[in-house]
Amino acid sequence: MLKLFIGLGIPYLGVIGLLPWVATVDRFVFGVPFIYAWIFAWFMLTSGCLMICWRVFDSRHDESHPQNR
Repeated sequence: MLKLFIGLGIPYLGVIGLLPWVATVDRFVFGVPFIYAWIFAWFMLTSGCLMICWRVFDSRHDESHPQNR
């Protein structure tokens, strides 16, 4: 259950859950509106969440991983 929360729940809350708040921010990040920077940042953060899930929960079960040979 924790794996699903980290891999799917956190990115979902970050993008969809906080989107109403992000839409009200009138700032710019490096010349880009904050809402676009927020969504782009979550591309990277979602990949990071999925990497954390794989490293913590699934890497030791992967037979092709060098540590398991």
